Amino acid sequence: MFPNSSLLDRCPYPPKQQQSNDCFTRFPVNLAPVLFPTQQLIESEYNFMNANFHHTPLNVLCQFPTGPVHNVNPSHRNSPCSPTVPTISQGRKRRSDEHSPYDIKRQRFSSPHALHLSSATGSPSIAFNNAAVPLQNESRNSTPSPSTVASPHTPKPSGCVPPLYGFQNRNISSNQVSSGKDKLSQQIFDLFHTCQQQQDDLEKKEFCRAQLQREIQTLFPTSRVYLAGSSLNGFGTRSSDADLCLVVQNGPVNQKSDAVYILSLVQQLFYRLPYIERPHLIRAKVPILKFRDKVSGVEFDLNVNNVVGIRNTFLLRTYAYVEKRVRPIILVVKKWARHRGINDASRGTLSSYSLVLMVLHYLQTLSKPVIPSLQKEYPESFNPTMQLHLVHEGPSNIPPYISKNGSTLGELFQGFLKYYATVFNWEKLMISVREAKALPRPDGAEWKNKYICVEEPFDRSNTARAVHEKVKFDAIKAEFMESWQKLRAKKDLNVILPVRATIQKR
Repeated sequence: MFPNSSLLDRCPYPPKQQQSNDCFTRFPVNLAPVLFPTQQLIESEYNFMNANFHHTPLNVLCQFPTGPVHNVNPSHRNSPCSPTVPTISQGRKRRSDEHSPYDIKRQRFSSPHALHLSSATGSPSIAFNNAAVPLQNESRNSTPSPSTVASPHTPKPSGCVPPLYGFQNRNISSNQVSSGKDKLSQQIFDLFHTCQQQQDDLEKKEFCRAQLQREIQTLFPTSRVYLAGSSLNGFGTRSSDADLCLVVQNGPVNQKSDAVYILSLVQQLFYRLPYIERPHLIRAKVPILKFRDKVSGVEFDLNVNNVVGIRNTFLLRTYAYVEKRVRPIILVVKKWARHRGINDASRGTLSSYSLVLMVLHYLQTLSKPVIPSLQKEYPESFNPTMQLHLVHEGPSNIPPYISKNGSTLGELFQGFLKYYATVFNWEKLMISVREAKALPRPDGAEWKNKYICVEEPFDRSNTARAVHEKVKFDAIKAEFMESWQKLRAKKDLNVILPVRATIQKR
């Protein structure tokens, strides 16, 4: 499946490849290794801002490797790499333990979180490191290593946010998120329960991320690839794309020139990978490389050094779990907006990120708020200057928010539509989740002539800048008004969103 994967009955890193990755093979043979202290090799960084990318050979762009890349299991240090069980090709099917009225079968995908070695060898299971958010001293490569997730000595987080891996979606009953038994609330809950991203969906994305990181490190040895966006923030669905952030240096990268050039190099690399198809470079304000993993069928968007996306991923993840009604409401809003044709920033409407912020803003501004401003309540947990490898630990101890608002899911969804159809002043106000209120529009160029203003919580840019045509803005407002009126007249989700068809699409 993957060229260097143990799924092909060979070690993830053949000895020859490991030897060629030694930093001293790049220098003349008479250059003594002792001239380079270990700490210097670890801390050295290539200054991309001063590099002339377009006239520098690729092998010069690479930075010194940051130490050994071998993740060796001590109990099997001298044993050869054993072939793995090719579970992907077995084609077995399963059902989840709990079913909703619309639950359907789904194809089994082998879990990269527990890649079992051949039973003939008697070797224990191994699992991938939590490389989506690497620790400071973690190896650059996401090689398999003994799992510590299930260890009885691992302390459980005391906050409301679950760990990234090694847990199943928390079972939320309809009674926990809805104080009533109305039809609309039950429809919203059923939609959420069936369409929410599952653990195996996340593991497929993480498996591909780890493999792509190894491939990209042949170009940029000290780079890291982070999984971000809806895949990690708690608002993903079974059909969600995956966002990846390629970090090549600590500081910012010129998105107009350097990021485009780096992505073009990665694009050429992806053309040679048999499991990647349709790599397409999109030159936007934040350039992205779109591609598809043939094995899992997941669509990916890769950017360069857009680290604000990593920071807001864990802010949104905390909002997702701080109150049990947040995730179901946001999922139904995203499904509704996609069905109504107003959830596509590439076509001048709202991005999913903007929609999420709009829902959070509404929940914050109710007379009895459903959620607070986490950045105001816990500023130290979401410090915009926090080192990247610590970002995922920031919200680990934030407790659940006890809201005095007892509204049902149906009531909150109707209120969301009504708020943006009749209450919010689009011409004068800006949506701010950071401040938990609507603020006056800024005077900057980014906000001028924009019909919708949604503040990014960290860099304070306009996440809804794609809505720059009046005809698209009018269409968005019309959808809010029409859907609110239909739902008010007949409290049935099917009048604005075909529930069964939406569930079939996942």
